[in-house]
Amino acid sequence: MKPNSSMALLSAFQGLRISHATTSRLSTALQRPLAPRVSPVAPRVRLFSATAARRGSWLEPMINRKKKMMKGRPRVATGGSTKGTTVIWGDYGLRMWDHHRRISAAQLEVAEKAIKTRLRGQKYFLYKRVACNVGVFVSGNEVRMGKGKGSFDHWAARVAVNQVVFEIRGPVHEQVLRDAFRLAGQKLPGQWEFVKKGDPAVVGITKLDGITLEDLKRPRKKLPEVPPVGTSPSSIPPPA
Repeated sequence: MKPNSSMALLSAFQGLRISHATTSRLSTALQRPLAPRVSPVAPRVRLFSATAARRGSWLEPMINRKKKMMKGRPRVATGGSTKGTTVIWGDYGLRMWDHHRRISAAQLEVAEKAIKTRLRGQKYFLYKRVACNVGVFVSGNEVRMGKGKGSFDHWAARVAVNQVVFEIRGPVHEQVLRDAFRLAGQKLPGQWEFVKKGDPAVVGITKLDGITLEDLKRPRKKLPEVPPVGTSPSSIPPPA
């Protein structure tokens, strides 16, 4: 490098000055408290159910087997409830329509395997609407009465009448799903039917197809009119 150019570069560096405005902005930026950085973490949201996840599986819960349980009965919707009778998460479902009963975990597992075997190679999601949370205790054969309840035998689920047990969502043809649910229904006790999303709900054994809950609550026979207090029966006009 030539001496003249080096002297010119040195004089240029010496002429550099930091203005007062720049130093004031730098001091205010240093004094300002730093805001905490929030990482964009997606919230843990269950897209299909608001029920908290439990330990165990839908066929065998994490419940002490030594705890004795009563046989019990499935719920009966006597107040007009339609809970569990329609397809909610999937597009098609399998519903039991004949009578309420208790279904064992082995029977439900066989039905699930039948569905998965029929839909092998397809893209779908299978929802289970029941859970085996009832322990069945059995005494041995030729055992006299008394001496306790018996030992644990298997897990079971109480399934009410017209309750949906399985649901499927995915790009699968309807006829293929009908065949899969037909095979599953043959593995389970009772009578089963194929339902779609949007089908009418069921109250007890009555489908709400053109019938409302108000129609069911209305008495079938017209009740006689009760005369008000203080009037004689002769003053009431006869019915037309």
